[in-house]
Amino acid sequence: MKRLLIIDRDGTILVEPPVDFQIDSIAKTNFVSGAISGMKAISALGYELVMCSNQDGLGTARFPMEDFLPPQEMMLKVLASEGVTFDDILIDPTMPEENAPTRKPGIGMFGRYLIGEYDLAGSYVIGDRITDVMLAKNLGARAILLQEAEQAAEALAEKGLTETCALCTT
Repeated sequence: MKRLLIIDRDGTILVEPPVDFQIDSIAKTNFVSGAISGMKAISALGYELVMCSNQDGLGTARFPMEDFLPPQEMMLKVLASEGVTFDDILIDPTMPEENAPTRKPGIGMFGRYLIGEYDLAGSYVIGDRITDVMLAKNLGARAILLQEAEQAAEALAEKGLTETCALCTT
């Protein structure tokens, strides 16, 4: 069976801007320290790579697709230059208050991976937020949380996610 590495984009691969949380220009496109070399290393592990991201309001006047695409395409080109390509890219454009089943930690956008040809128990979600760990739990996978272990331990325990998280690191 195939195994997946589901990788969050903002805060994991790209630095999430602290003011508006949107990477909507080339000027705001910065890689998380170690992300390129880390992605290169994990791309050689034999997992299918799936990038996923919640992009609040993508396609609206507030966050038009033409603002999203240049940074996204630049990121993909930089990673491809290092031999990293994604087998799938899943973007959810809904707003949090919509409570859409496609919005992480919901599994609505992962339907094709739930049909039995994937070893979800042997798969991982890599991300920087507790919602990424929640996604892993909802999929029946494990998580790698890119936060300091001490900082994350309390939040993981509070949400009952300690067993889901295989590793917490910065």
